[in-house]
Amino acid sequence: MQIFRNPINTTWTKIIERPKTESSASKGVVKDILSNIRKNGDVAVREYTHRFDKVDMDDFRVSRKEVQSAIKKVAPELIEAINIAADNIRKFHEAQRRFYGITETMPGVKCWQKAVPIEKVGLYIPGGSAPLFSTVLMLGIPAHIAGCNEVVLCTPPDKRGNIHPAILYAASISNIKSIYKIGGVQAIAAMAYGTETVMKADKIFGPGNSWVTMAKQMISVEECAIDMPAGPSELLVIADDSAEPAFIASDLLSQAEHGPDSQVLLVTCHELIIEKVITELEIQIKTLPRAAIALKAIQNSRAVLLNDEDEILSFVNQYAPEHLIIATRTATNLADRIINAGSVFIGNYTPESAGDYASGTNHTLPTHGWTRAFSGINLDSFCKIISFQEISFEGIKTLGPIIETMAEAEELIAHKRAASIRFRNEII
Repeated sequence: MQIFRNPINTTWTKIIERPKTESSASKGVVKDILSNIRKNGDVAVREYTHRFDKVDMDDFRVSRKEVQSAIKKVAPELIEAINIAADNIRKFHEAQRRFYGITETMPGVKCWQKAVPIEKVGLYIPGGSAPLFSTVLMLGIPAHIAGCNEVVLCTPPDKRGNIHPAILYAASISNIKSIYKIGGVQAIAAMAYGTETVMKADKIFGPGNSWVTMAKQMISVEECAIDMPAGPSELLVIADDSAEPAFIASDLLSQAEHGPDSQVLLVTCHELIIEKVITELEIQIKTLPRAAIALKAIQNSRAVLLNDEDEILSFVNQYAPEHLIIATRTATNLADRIINAGSVFIGNYTPESAGDYASGTNHTLPTHGWTRAFSGINLDSFCKIISFQEISFEGIKTLGPIIETMAEAEELIAHKRAASIRFRNEII
C-alpha cells in the first residue's frame, strides 16, 4: 500500500487516479465482437463462448428442469441466507415506489407524471472468478417490483457448461425465467442486438470487468440504454483513532479480492492507524483463498494522511468513491457532508459487505468517479417517468397568449398558431 503524508491538494488528482486498463487494441476487439454478433447472431455467440469460456453450447437457454435440479444442490443454510437477503432487498426497494399527484399550475392547466416500467430489460451477472448470485437479487428484485414485462439474464457457464446453482436459485426467487449461459462481451451484444435465441433488451444492467464495461459503453451510443458506467470495485475508508484496525483491514481486503484492478484507499488524520491497518492487512491476507488477487490490488492502493476532517471531506468528495466507510467518532456528521459517493457505511459495525449482500441497499453502483453524476441502481432505474398535461378551454385562453409571445420570439410560427387556433375557437 502506497502512503501519502499530507499531500497538498494540487497533487490529489494524481493520487486519486484509478488503475488504467483500457487500450485501443481492446477497443478494437470489443468492437469486432459486437459487430460479428450483430450480423451473425447465435452462430457468433457460440464461437465466442467456445473461444473465451472453453465450452461448446448447442443451446444457451437454461431449462426449467435444469433450474429445479440446480436448486436441490444449494445448501439449506445458503438458501436461508439468500431468502433473508432477498426479503431485505425487497423491503428497501418497495419503499422507493413513488406516488404522483396532479398539479394545477394555473386554472385549467393540469400536469402530472406516471412511472412506467421499462418493458424489456437485460441483466448481466458476472460468474467467472466468482459467481455473483447476490447481483441477481440486486437487479432481479427491483425489476420485478417495477413491473418490467420481460427480463432476460445472461451469465457465463463453467467449463462443464453449467451455471452455479446459487445463481439459478436467486433467479428463481427473483421471478426471472429467461436465463442464458452467455458471458462477457458476447452476452452484452446478444442482449443489445437480439439473436435468434436471446431477446433484444431496451436497457442492460449489471457490473463486469473492463471488457464488459467497454461493451456496454459502446452499445449505449446507438443501440441500447445501460444502467451506468461501472467498472472495477473500489472502496475508501475514513478512520480516526477510535476505529478498529482489524475491521478496516477486513473491509479493504473485501474489495481487493474482487480483482487485481480493484482500488482501496484509507484516509485519516492519524498516522498510527495507517501503521496498524497495514500490519493487519499482512496478517489477514495470508488466510485468504484469493490472496494473490487481493495482494495485487493492495499493492496499487493508497493510504493518505491529511490534516483535519475538512481536508478529508474535500479529498473524499473529489475522489467520489463507489463505496465509502466512515469509522470515526463523528461518523454521522461526516456522512451528512458527503456529496459524492455510491453507498455510505456509517460506524465501526457497518461492513461494506452488508451492502454487498443483505442489508437491503443495492450494490450495483457507479465507479471511476461517476458518483459525481450517477446514482446506484434503485427502483427508478427500471422505470421511465412520463409527463402528462390536460388543458381546458379556460386554461388555454389564459396560457395561449403566453405561448404565442414566446413562440413568436423564437420565430416558430407554427408553434404560435397551435395555441392561437385553440383559444380563439371554442368547440361547442
